Amino acid sequence: MIIKTTNGPVRGGTKEGVHYFLGIPYAAAPEGAKRFKAPAKPTKWSDELDATSFGDVCLQAPMPGIFGDIGTPSNAPGPNSLNLNVWTPEPGATKLPVLMWIHGGAFYAGSGIDEVYDGTAFARDGVVCVTINYRLGAQGFAHLAEQFSELSDSGNCGILDQIAALEWIRDNIAAFGGDPSNVTIAGESAGGMSVGTLLATPKAKGLFRRAIPQSGAAHNGVSAATGSLIASHLLAEVNVRPGDLDALLKVSPENLLAAQVRLNDELAATRNPLKFGEAAASAMLLQPTYGTDVLPMKPIDAITAGSAKDVDIMVGSNSDETLIFMVDLKDIFNEELVGATLDAVMGAVGRSGEEALKTYSKARPTASSFDLASAFETDRMFRMPALRLAEAQLKNSKNVWVYEFCWKSQARDGNFGACHFLEVPFAFDRIDNEQSRGIAGDAPQSLATAVHAAWVAFIKNGNPNNSHLPEWPAYTVDTRDTMCFDSKSEVRKNPSADERILWDGII
Repeated sequence: MIIKTTNGPVRGGTKEGVHYFLGIPYAAAPEGAKRFKAPAKPTKWSDELDATSFGDVCLQAPMPGIFGDIGTPSNAPGPNSLNLNVWTPEPGATKLPVLMWIHGGAFYAGSGIDEVYDGTAFARDGVVCVTINYRLGAQGFAHLAEQFSELSDSGNCGILDQIAALEWIRDNIAAFGGDPSNVTIAGESAGGMSVGTLLATPKAKGLFRRAIPQSGAAHNGVSAATGSLIASHLLAEVNVRPGDLDALLKVSPENLLAAQVRLNDELAATRNPLKFGEAAASAMLLQPTYGTDVLPMKPIDAITAGSAKDVDIMVGSNSDETLIFMVDLKDIFNEELVGATLDAVMGAVGRSGEEALKTYSKARPTASSFDLASAFETDRMFRMPALRLAEAQLKNSKNVWVYEFCWKSQARDGNFGACHFLEVPFAFDRIDNEQSRGIAGDAPQSLATAVHAAWVAFIKNGNPNNSHLPEWPAYTVDTRDTMCFDSKSEVRKNPSADERILWDGII
């Protein structure tokens, strides 16, 4: 089937009764002078573009551990990496709801072509699904504006790419059966943080109606001052003086990536706030930059102030997010180390780590020091930012829903628990593939059906309730109703309240 887009005709394919169009450029190749600038419109074409296979992905370093094993892009990196993929039940349809999915990968890795991001199930259920690639690492998020006046948008090029994809959807999705006025943005991890950023930036206003930040919310980002500090280290690594744009553009993408990897390794080893500013706390070297034209405020502050007033939000996290990051270091987490970690965090507001440890131990009387550390870090990095986003949005909108994915992975002898990324194959209803089995093991289809149905219902009408789940009330600060997705899903009122209260004034 051939579809006419604003840039030229594209020819797709059909599988499982669904039409797909892959590797469609939504912006020009970010090469040469375009590498660190806002995306430009793609060159138009007159001949049919073969859109039956995925396009280039962004140059990137491999993810560590299990994520490197299951999440390495299957396509090679290349210059035409700003492309997207569309699955639709019927291009001749009208006014179908649209999902734009933003992949994760700590802002330096990942792509929109993973097996679990296949949009077939969404299209089967009446949703036009779009997955995208965007610039990663230094090319997407190095804030070079202070060193090079010509690069005022650097530090947020990856976010501007996402906005360009939304603009492509606005201008083209009707030709694929979609409704440009009924777009939901969703993403996980850095993709969820990207959703939080899009909720905050005025440049994305009006381009989407609903949002699903998964295991990533709106506390991400670095200030312009920190972004400039990190950029100065990056320039030193590649021997480029501030202001010498010609020299910067002569640094190959591969050499820039190698410098980025060296700095990222140093950040992970030292967590030095003097060198890396607030990035030291998150261990993500390059992130969206706030205090800029693209992102005037930190995302959570902008949302609190009403930047996403008219947007429906479903936000959540997984019960054991950090187990998958920490399990290989399990033996080092003794009581002394865990106590020191909690002291460092809680000391910021005059509390003791001992107080926090007692609270977490009360709900887990037989837990090891490692298990307590994982629960604490899961709350710090994921659950509390998700709840704070929900609370911020409630100041401006009542259509807010909160979930917790509670089902525990069967992979790796069950050591992952309800870990980071685990909910994604369930949301896409794509559990029968190697990537899903690598993270989940044998997954129950009934749970995938229920989770996917919630995503579909929310995308269609802003309410995730469906026949596969018990009644799910909207979130309020009075009841804090939270859907726990599990073998038998249930709504929990104000879950883990004592632990949540510990974080007041900290997150």
